[in-house]
Formats: sequence, structure tokens, C-alpha cells
Amino acid sequence: MKKRIFACLSAAVLSISLFAGCAQGTDAGASSSGNTASEDGAAEDSTTKQTEEPELVKVTLNEVAHSIFYAPMYVAIEEGYFEEEGIDLDLVCGFGADKTMTAVISGEADIGFMGSEASIYTYAEGATDYVVNFAQLTQRAGNFLVAREDMSDFKWEDLKGSLVLGGRKGGMPEMVFEYILKQNDIDPETDLEIDQSIDFGSTAAAFAEGLGDFTVEFEPGATTLESEGKGYVVASLGEDSGYVPYTAFSAKQSYIDENPEIIQGFTNALQKGMDYVQAHTPEEIAAVIEPQFPETDLETITTIVTRYYEQNTWKSNLIFEKSSFELLQDILESAGELEERVPYEDLVTTQFAASAAQ
Repeated sequence: MKKRIFACLSAAVLSISLFAGCAQGTDAGASSSGNTASEDGAAEDSTTKQTEEPELVKVTLNEVAHSIFYAPMYVAIEEGYFEEEGIDLDLVCGFGADKTMTAVISGEADIGFMGSEASIYTYAEGATDYVVNFAQLTQRAGNFLVAREDMSDFKWEDLKGSLVLGGRKGGMPEMVFEYILKQNDIDPETDLEIDQSIDFGSTAAAFAEGLGDFTVEFEPGATTLESEGKGYVVASLGEDSGYVPYTAFSAKQSYIDENPEIIQGFTNALQKGMDYVQAHTPEEIAAVIEPQFPETDLETITTIVTRYYEQNTWKSNLIFEKSSFELLQDILESAGELEERVPYEDLVTTQFAASAAQ
């Protein structure tokens, strides 16, 4: 069975340095008192002014998972857009929004990339230096419903009486799934059984081993199950839930206040990635991000990118609209995870995304 890479590439820190190295000049204290002979014998003035590239600022980004779902970000990495904006990016995997949020709050990470529900939770719990969303990457859910049989005429009511491998309680995958069920007059508590006990990233393996009638999977889990003949994608949660602010970039308010130029440069780099995705084919996008997924063949990457591309997963800009934020809170309320709504103006800033989009 092909090793799955739905989560991040390793359990340890995945550090991606976008800066191959500054142009190396002479040491600050070194000097030359004469001319040095070049290969053709011409004298070369040792005092010639050397051009030095500006030092890049190191920024640690903790991502909730390493997934093709986030293609525009990886395009920005592979095309060197962060470096162009003066940023040396370290990419770290959090393996879940709760862990990513903890890294940001503790200062272990400068920026977090996760579901925006995490910022709502921490704000509602009374955090003083709370986390603010400044750029929205995806506008649809990125997971798919996988069945054991090919069901070309699948209807959501087919889930009644079944066992579904779901996601973590309070996480976006599970809440969007339950939101869709309720939209189709299905009670998540009584009409079916949802197993939420399996670790994030392990549900596809469990399903392949015979557990459950259906499973809710991100990519490449869904495509892997299909390619192995152990499952069939029968529905897209992204299409059936509508436009949802699924994942966004965020940082503590204090970090944003102290480093607005870094946040702007970071957002500019992301926007370049978004622009690339909007202007290129799935095949071209897949070829660019292939180095990010060394254990997945290019054909599979292309299949997955195409699936996300065709359901309009990625916005043309990074602006986190108020209507999207309110829809997110609707979903949280529906899932019983939000007792009191929180103000959009406190948890979202659009100034950096708006500037990058110009």
C-alpha cells in the first residue's frame, strides 16, 4: 500500500528554507592590498564594489496539515515568491488545528494556517493577545465522502443507518459534514453513527482495513483509496456545503502590530501563488508543487489538483469577507460549538489582503 502523505511529510518539524543562501562576499574584516590575477591574466581590482543581497527575515509558519488542498501556498514556496518578499520561510506541520493554534499562541510559530474556527474558540475563551485572521486561502471544504461501492446516484439520505468515519469533534471537517447532513434533514446523532475516535490522517487506512461503510477523506486519501480499489468518491463536501472559509492564515494581534511589513510581504507572496493558480492549468499547477509531495506521483497530484480546481476551491484573492465569517459561525452554532457569536472586526483584518490584491 502506498505510504500516505495526507498529513505532513514527517512527524518532526518539516523545515523548508526558501533562501538558498545570500551571495557570499568577503568577510567584513578582510581586505586586499593588491590586484589578483584572473585566469586570462588580466588584473582584477580587488576593491570592486560587491553587491550583497538583503538579509531575509525568518518566519515560521505552522500548517494544520500538508495537503494538495493548499496548492496556492506551495506554488508560492516553489516559485520563490516568499524569497522575493524578503522572507525565509520555515514550514512546520501542526497535525491539527489545536496544535497549530498552540504553537502560535506560545510563540513557537509566527503565523498559523488552520481552520478559522480555532481563532473563534480562543477568543471566546478570553484570550487577551488573541489570534487574528489576515488571509483566507480556501473557500470550499476540501474533503470528500468515500463509499465502499461505486454509487453514481448517491444521495445523502443513503447514509442513514450507516457507520461513517468522521473527523475530530469541533474541527471543520466534522462540522461541515454535520452541517450538510442537517441541510439534508439527517440527524447526525440518531440517523447514523459517526466514529470520531480515529486520529486525523488515519481514517483512510482504517477504512481500507474494513472499518466503516463510508469515510470522510481529504486528499490524497480519497484518491488513494480509489486507486487501490478500496473506495469510491461519491460526494464532495466542498460542493454540497457551499462557499465556506475553510482555512486561513492568522497571527497574534501583537505580532501583526509589531511586524506589519512581514505580514504584508507574506500576504503578497501568497497572492502571487493565488494569481498563478488562477492563470494556469491543473497540469501546470501539479508540476510546480510536485516537489512538495515526493511520495505521490505526478499523475495522482494532477488528479487531485484537477478535482479541487473544478470545484472552485481557491479564491482569486485572500480577502476574508464578513459574510464568510458569519457563515462559519452559523456552522459552529449548528454543531453546538459556539455559545455566543464573536465580532468579525476583532478576529479578521483585510488590510493586508486588500493591498496584496491591488
